[in-house]
Amino acid sequence: MLFSQIDLLDENFALKRGQYVGVRDGRIAYIGSAAPAEDFGETYDGRHRLLLPGFYNVHSHAPMTLLRGYAENLPLQRWLNEKVFPFEDKLGDESAYYGTLVAIAEMLAAGTVSFSDMYFFLDGMTKAILESGIKCNLSRGLTVFDGSAYAQTAAYRDNQRLLDEWDGMNGGRLRADLCIHGEYTSTPDVVEAVAAEAKARGARMHIHLSETEAEHEGCKARHGMTPAAYMLAHGVFDVPTTAAHCVWLEGEDFDILKDRGVTVACCPASNLKLASGYADVPRMLDMGIHVALGTDGAASNNNLNILQDLYLFGVAYKGYFRDPTIITPAQALHAATRAGALSQGREASGRIAVGCRADLCVIDTDTPQFTPMTDAACNVVYAAQGADVRLTMVDGDVLYRDGEFMTIDIEKAKAEAQRHTDAILRSL
Repeated sequence: MLFSQIDLLDENFALKRGQYVGVRDGRIAYIGSAAPAEDFGETYDGRHRLLLPGFYNVHSHAPMTLLRGYAENLPLQRWLNEKVFPFEDKLGDESAYYGTLVAIAEMLAAGTVSFSDMYFFLDGMTKAILESGIKCNLSRGLTVFDGSAYAQTAAYRDNQRLLDEWDGMNGGRLRADLCIHGEYTSTPDVVEAVAAEAKARGARMHIHLSETEAEHEGCKARHGMTPAAYMLAHGVFDVPTTAAHCVWLEGEDFDILKDRGVTVACCPASNLKLASGYADVPRMLDMGIHVALGTDGAASNNNLNILQDLYLFGVAYKGYFRDPTIITPAQALHAATRAGALSQGREASGRIAVGCRADLCVIDTDTPQFTPMTDAACNVVYAAQGADVRLTMVDGDVLYRDGEFMTIDIEKAKAEAQRHTDAILRSL
């Protein structure tokens, strides 16, 4: 495909007008202000359109679309124990399949090209991911509430299949990560065993870390150290790790994340809705800690529109820290694009440059909220809506365009997701 006369945000998120961008064999093969001599196939009219790197949602629980609007107005521990866990006990691979399809459709429609997910029911989830064509770093959520050894858990068996059967499928679009749900839902022996397997298998890790004050202080009471120090002591940070939330970090926690190259998956909408608090994102950025963006699950957000979290990321911390200069639009866009790609180990993604993977989205700028476009980056962060996305491309394949999903029967997916949720609610 050749994007013709399209505006774009370059690697520094500066606006370039009227560009030509050619895509071939899944990569960006040409960028220039003049039309290329080569034939790139279909020509896309880019007038009144803005080309961006696709967005990366680096912390989600996709099948939880089935719980959207169900578990509301509760603190995290009651939210989990009274609502989420009983509902999840009724889920299976078929319901997870349709819940994941709905989640992927929602993400694609808002320009997300890849997501990092921790959940269960991998047969259903992988089927949806592979059929849709989106990119995903998938991990099997691990919780252990007794003295079971890691090798005795269902998560261990699922992880072997994830690593041996599914890792690298769809030309590398699907990747396998390992997961520790959190310190408070596991044991030290299990944490060490999973960390050792990740190191031996060359896998990345995905964890929850210091999401709430109760979690953070409880870890200190149980182990005499913060969750970050605990994960460090048990080897989790020996491999590349994405740590979700990190709201209650303190003291040396920041140095640990910086020294170990941990990526913080910041989830502003979920943290606000569950009243978990505000992560110290300005300090993280000042220290050079990697910060990327996540929506969390639809039960705690309640949507997977990454542009909403981009907006909150760009404004919430200004208000909380009373400093309008912190978190520039370029920093926010970096968190939503390049930082997310790097957190997944996708070095050739997350930016518009020749040779990079063609993971792209197109925003309609012929709208009231984009008029006038005095600063395109500011417009995207502070004004853009998910509905402004007109095209989402993954590895050069158009998966969403002008309201149509190329790989998902959206009406069937919605109907089945509703049917499964209704059945579960009747059984509770």
